[in-house]
Amino acid sequence: MLDFKRVDAGDKEWVVELLKKDRFRGCEYTFGNIYMWSPVYDIKIARYKDFCLIKNKYGFLFPAGAGDVFEAVEELRGFCCDNCMPLYITNVAPESTKMLERLYGDKLQISTNRDLYDYVYEFETLAELRGRKLHAKRNHLNRFYENNWCFEPITPDNIEECTDMHNRWCDEKDIYRDKDKLKEAGAVVRGLERFFELGLIGGIIRVDGAIQAYTFGEPSGNIQNDTFVVHVEKAFAEVQGAYTAINREFVKYACNKYRYINREEDMGAENLRKAKMSYCPAFLIEKYCVKI
Repeated sequence: MLDFKRVDAGDKEWVVELLKKDRFRGCEYTFGNIYMWSPVYDIKIARYKDFCLIKNKYGFLFPAGAGDVFEAVEELRGFCCDNCMPLYITNVAPESTKMLERLYGDKLQISTNRDLYDYVYEFETLAELRGRKLHAKRNHLNRFYENNWCFEPITPDNIEECTDMHNRWCDEKDIYRDKDKLKEAGAVVRGLERFFELGLIGGIIRVDGAIQAYTFGEPSGNIQNDTFVVHVEKAFAEVQGAYTAINREFVKYACNKYRYINREEDMGAENLRKAKMSYCPAFLIEKYCVKI
């Protein structure tokens, strides 16, 4: 019988160990993301042999780990049967969807949502911003670099300043009337509170000594060890080019040993989709939902 438990920071070691056995680059398959969003999506985790099983209020993520995937899926089916509920598996990659089709045939119902696809970029694209398509980004950077600015990593010495900037950013955006933005803000605070225990990596940009932008993320726990996932990026709008600058400077600082940078989904927000597409993604991570 599977025993799903609430996520604790102390679960990091065994969860990351199992995630590293698989090939997934999606943001949901990183421990920091699992921990930060666990209260919002009621995320719980369980170990089945060499698989990490992740449950949320919508269903289950596709099993991550090593071994007989069909056996792990059947274990989830048994759990759902015991609890009188259908089995929904989310974040299923196209190749995994085809495998499930071969195994379960017409028992499957398959759907997808473009709003949840992750945007993945080549390191060189974000670090160098070369080419005609990224000319506008370089112009934004040139304007920003006229400021008295500096980049520095997030450390125990400046983490409180980073939290203060996050709170000021939330006040400026008046997020408290938007339930979804309020949930996101809570997830960010949860990450900042356990930042170093979770193994997160971040950076800030100062202008005239004051923090104007910050970002953080973590390596994707996949077997290729080729992807870094950026979870959070915030900047004050009045500083032209601050978003472009924190993006580029952080990538250069933290991601130079990774081929890919996953900047997560756009959640269907038109302005965010336009911004993410403007950086010329190498590919999008397609995600399917399967009901068995």
